[in-house]
Amino acid sequence: MTETPLAKGANLPIDAAAVRAALSWRAGPGVPAVGTAALLLGPDDGPRLVRAHAPGVLVRPDGIEVDLAALAPAVQRVLLLAVTDGTGLGAVPGLSLYLGDARTGAGLARFDPEPGAERALVCGELYRRDGRWKFRAVGQGWTDGLAGLAVAHGFTLPEPEPVPEPVPEPVPVPVSAPAPARVQVPLPEPELTTTAEERALPVDMRKRLSLRKEQVAVSLRKHGAQGLVARVVLVLDASGSMAGLYRRGVVADVVERMAAVAAQLDEDRTMQAWTFATRPARLPDLRLSELPAWLALHVRVGEISLFGRRKVRPPLPDGRVDMKAVGVQNEEQRVIAQVRDHVRENPAAEPTLVLFFSDGGVYRNSEIEQQLRAAVEEPVFWQFVGLGHGDYGVLERFDTLPGRRVDNVGFFAVDDISTLPDPELYDRLLSEFPQWVAAARRAGILR
Repeated sequence: MTETPLAKGANLPIDAAAVRAALSWRAGPGVPAVGTAALLLGPDDGPRLVRAHAPGVLVRPDGIEVDLAALAPAVQRVLLLAVTDGTGLGAVPGLSLYLGDARTGAGLARFDPEPGAERALVCGELYRRDGRWKFRAVGQGWTDGLAGLAVAHGFTLPEPEPVPEPVPEPVPVPVSAPAPARVQVPLPEPELTTTAEERALPVDMRKRLSLRKEQVAVSLRKHGAQGLVARVVLVLDASGSMAGLYRRGVVADVVERMAAVAAQLDEDRTMQAWTFATRPARLPDLRLSELPAWLALHVRVGEISLFGRRKVRPPLPDGRVDMKAVGVQNEEQRVIAQVRDHVRENPAAEPTLVLFFSDGGVYRNSEIEQQLRAAVEEPVFWQFVGLGHGDYGVLERFDTLPGRRVDNVGFFAVDDISTLPDPELYDRLLSEFPQWVAAARRAGILR
């Protein structure tokens, strides 16, 4: 087999007309049974959980076959799930997802998700992009199993299907165990309050914020982190290649979605913010009541001229950053150092979560690695999000770099973040942060 090994968040194009996804693991005493399922998602058709068959999808004991050409046009994504009725998929050693061409048997991709307490795990997803299919390694899930999946995607679980005869041991290739005969009742909706700051927002923005806060709370509960408090810091790439994302409103939408994270995690409901390109610049703090004006004043296309001298200008009103002073290149290490300095100079009782958005172009790999390695002993978790399929250099492989007491960095990339549903975005953003908090407390980095 010639499967391409993928890191979490990585993706690759799929040229096969039909694919077969299969799980493998090491069976043994005490290892829980593992089953497979697929979730079909589309804007017109709604979510549909498949545990046996559907047009274009066949769930067999030894894997899931997806005929990409036979899927309904409304199906935009197919989530490939591992499920267990046991203590969690972290108790399943060597869990891997293999993807191959269903017609030729050629290997396409392999992903080792490394789960924890999740009882339903999206190992990978097939998704349409610009008229073709791609595969992404995901590795995100729910500790309450399929019930959590249903809550996150807004559908009701179907009645359990008849349990098929189990496949006898040993298991030379991955097999699908029967779907759980029972699932837990979906979690109750978290009790959320609307503050005076939120009531000052325009009605449509207030409604979006309320729904997003709820999704953030649900994601935290899934990962056993309900009640977690953190200082939230936002970092926005403003290099020249980002101009299109600013003009199309993608960055403004990202900021609005991140405001919900701060509203749920930060006791002050305030988000500190930086922008960077050649040089970093501190932006005014984002307070919920100021969200519309903050977006208009501080989420802006760069003001770069390639010719002529830069004129010295007086300070800009309203705390705006002179984008010409920021420049156009990618110097991530400088803004990382500045945020680290700020955290050291302004200590807080709670941990700090840095939400760092970039479209790639990373080239200062050794300097970035030096900064993030030095930050291991600091009460900060760095969550990097790639906007598109640029070169993310050391950020993309930092999870695999040895020699750190705790893993203080998370990374994932999305082709088009504006099409990523809020539940999935927040699950990806918040999946590793609670794990780091627990590890940092054991290591004495956090009190």
